[in-house]
Amino acid sequence: MEIANLQRYDGTRVDISDTIREQIKNHEMKLNLENVPVPKDLKDLVEQLREIFSHDYVNVDYVVKLMENYKSNAKDWRQYAKYDPHKYTRNLIDEGNGKYNILLLCWAESQGSSIHDHSNAHCFMKCLDGELLETKYEWPEKNEDGQESEMKEKCKTILKKNEVCYINDSIGLHRVENTSHSKPGITLHVYIPPYSECKGFDQHTGKARTCKISFYSKYGSKVTENNN
Repeated sequence: MEIANLQRYDGTRVDISDTIREQIKNHEMKLNLENVPVPKDLKDLVEQLREIFSHDYVNVDYVVKLMENYKSNAKDWRQYAKYDPHKYTRNLIDEGNGKYNILLLCWAESQGSSIHDHSNAHCFMKCLDGELLETKYEWPEKNEDGQESEMKEKCKTILKKNEVCYINDSIGLHRVENTSHSKPGITLHVYIPPYSECKGFDQHTGKARTCKISFYSKYGSKVTENNN
């Protein structure tokens, strides 16, 4: 693992000074990709992520591998799985002392997100049940008249159970959809740092709008106006 693979929480590369290079090197020795632990359950995964994110840098490859090593078990996450018939839901599992958060997203049949960015955060996503379609897009470009134009698709990926994907704003934008008409989908998301709003994009015009982020439930209990 190269030290250059470390990134700040906002996704930018780290300009490493000699005074901290040795500290980062020592930390990376503990994060050897050939020796990534296998979390025994979701609680164990959450605890290991807490330890990893206690440092100021994010080793993307290590986090992806750790999340891959956790094998989905419905008894671990069933208490957090809350559905809404009209939209996908964002259910908070752990708020990471304000440095990151871990969410369970529930996608009923045919539900999906808008095209969106991640407010300069890292986004790790693991499929826990069902299958999800991720479509990545380029950032919108302006045409000769200075107006936004139709979004350009980069690629499509089917995320199957226990598979993990990663995105940040330097990679592009994405949309996530449950294309099944008969089976719901469940995904585990890690965002570092957490954010309270992002930008959603119109696929045909590329125009952006600000979207406020909210939780459908927290720690297994549905959010109401009094406890939001």
